[in-house]
Amino acid sequence: MRCICLTSLALSLLGGWLVANEPLAIEDHRELFVDRQLIDSLNGTELFLHEPRDQGSVLQFDQPWEGLFCGYGTILHVDGKYQLYYRGRPELSRDGSDEEVTCYAESSDGVSWRRPVVGHYAYNGSTQNNIVLADAAPVTHNFSPFYDTRPDCDPEQRYKAIGGTAKSGLIAYVSADGVAWQRLQQEPVISDSGWVFDSQNVVFWSPSEACYVSYYRRSVEGVRAIARTTSPDFVQWTGAEQMRFSNTSSEVPANHLYTNQTHPYFRAPHIYIATAARFMPGRKVITDAQADEIGVHPKYFNDASDAVLMTSRGGDLYDFTFNQGFVRPGIGLSNWVSRTNYPVLNVVQTGPTEMSLYTNQDYGQASAHLHRYSLRLDGFASLRSRGKPGEATTKPLTFTGNKLYLNFATSAAGLVRIEIQEPDGTPIPGFSLDEADVTIGNEIDRQVSWKGRADVSGLVERPVRLRFVLEDADVYSFQFR
Repeated sequence: MRCICLTSLALSLLGGWLVANEPLAIEDHRELFVDRQLIDSLNGTELFLHEPRDQGSVLQFDQPWEGLFCGYGTILHVDGKYQLYYRGRPELSRDGSDEEVTCYAESSDGVSWRRPVVGHYAYNGSTQNNIVLADAAPVTHNFSPFYDTRPDCDPEQRYKAIGGTAKSGLIAYVSADGVAWQRLQQEPVISDSGWVFDSQNVVFWSPSEACYVSYYRRSVEGVRAIARTTSPDFVQWTGAEQMRFSNTSSEVPANHLYTNQTHPYFRAPHIYIATAARFMPGRKVITDAQADEIGVHPKYFNDASDAVLMTSRGGDLYDFTFNQGFVRPGIGLSNWVSRTNYPVLNVVQTGPTEMSLYTNQDYGQASAHLHRYSLRLDGFASLRSRGKPGEATTKPLTFTGNKLYLNFATSAAGLVRIEIQEPDGTPIPGFSLDEADVTIGNEIDRQVSWKGRADVSGLVERPVRLRFVLEDADVYSFQFR
């Protein structure tokens, strides 16, 4: 079942996608070219997945309570501060064992990290550590927090988290500051049966659906897959809704998806970004001798893994528009072992034009660490033309706002022009291609105009189509506002 407490935007979007020829109500929301939800036709253009830039290691898991098997990380960006949560697990043990702890680090820029001395729990007799949760098995196996943006949220529960296994169910914790945590209630908030919860399971408040949403491990036909459930209050949850995948047209993904890492994109929260870990069991890349050379634990070099990009706009469907790797394993044997390259939950802004995603790398090795990758803002994917001019036309849509802005990049010889059409494809006078000013450059936020005129307020809430004409250019997103 889906959450029934939907906003007018969510109802408009869902209704538009389900009813043929109904205009899509995008209001003043930023729209990214990460799926084909708004696209009617492509001619000489393509949706292109961009490769994140490798920015290197940012935190070595080298403390005695951390170790080779750190994992299931989450990064939050709250009031200018970056907060990192991750599992400390120095020795291999069963999932949900008492040896697992939840660790915490902070950063002012998302690049340089420090471990604050929290002093809440002792490790080997000393509280001089950054452990924020211990003696809470099995929650510390996959503790997954979020910052609750619900407008009327209790300040004492502004941070919330879940963790647990199939046996325990997903148990909820709350905190006022993200450092001092307490259990919300004795009973689990989410329960299920079968092969479930054996992963990092995520929760967030969805402003577009006006409810809490959780995505969690729930296998189908022996394949690691994903289910979803919703709640109006974080305590009472609907039954499981198995997610479907656009590239398989079924509930079974093309490959095992170990973690889903689904979260609202911070610049367009009605679009959920999923930087999922793709796991290839039995795909052994390095030899026994090479494994011995890098010192990987003998149980963790018989498989391979990387990251893929999926998106969702609510409901039971993941758009798997780009059926390819998103974060590929890097150069070096250490990147080709089991359960490495797993993305940390959430993509965050780390500069005026930059956002970052992070991965756990070198799993099962003494060099285990947190790795950073960067992209331009909105730069997961783009509408692209190369070599020759191309164009793309949207489905009929309505908008609010009086100007149109682009996040785009062209070559010195390239350009972007936009025509606004009637739903039948007829150019609207004043907004035709011949009247469109040529847009050249590389900017996150450029205003579009027609013969020097940018005002589009006369078209507000009127069904229109957008026709993008590109020459050697990328358009990452657009927004009426």
